[in-house]
Amino acid sequence: MEKQKKAIILSGGLDSTTLLYDLVNKHGSKNIIAFSFNYGSRHNKFELAKAKATCEKLGVEQKEFSLKEIFNNFKSALLAHEDSEEIPSGHYEDKNMFKTVVPFRNGILLSIAVGLAESLNIKEVYYGAHSGDHSIYPDCREDFLEAICRASEKGTYIKVKIKAPYLKMNKISILKKGLKLGVDYSLTHTCYNPSKKGISCGKCSSCTERLEAFNKNKEADPLIYSYN
Repeated sequence: MEKQKKAIILSGGLDSTTLLYDLVNKHGSKNIIAFSFNYGSRHNKFELAKAKATCEKLGVEQKEFSLKEIFNNFKSALLAHEDSEEIPSGHYEDKNMFKTVVPFRNGILLSIAVGLAESLNIKEVYYGAHSGDHSIYPDCREDFLEAICRASEKGTYIKVKIKAPYLKMNKISILKKGLKLGVDYSLTHTCYNPSKKGISCGKCSSCTERLEAFNKNKEADPLIYSYN
């Protein structure tokens, strides 16, 4: 019997890349399709390049879409606008990290992914939300997932389900899982405030959490940081 294809929102970051490897390991590369979105963040082009390289390496079909024109009207330090505030340094739990919230980003990306999935007769859409995101990103929380999953099932003829299998895991445990799966983390990008050449700053919340995860797993991060 032919396997049902799965869709994943692949940013090119550590979490979604680990999830992609996880899905490929369980279902095979030919049964996965990755949707990647350029929404105009400071780091999008570096993430997307890594996402493309990972898909090529794994033999996974990828579709990339530009949403820059829409997100040009949004306010967030994460977006590459001339009037955007600077990316704050520190941990995700710090109050100043609210500046990095892109309003309803996951809700928008998931809605598009669900529409694409139904058009391709795909009944499951995955994304890499995890517990470390819960404190400041409302569209990474369990109640949001439950609500948008209900909306997705009610709003599609084939009852597309949205799944976030890492929702109750932190980045430390996600990385541990990825290391067992043999994820090539050199083909990921995490930094919110990279240099013009894509070198990670090592100071933003995303870098801080990533470095902490590698440290807790007693592994060296393959990425180069600007302070090295």
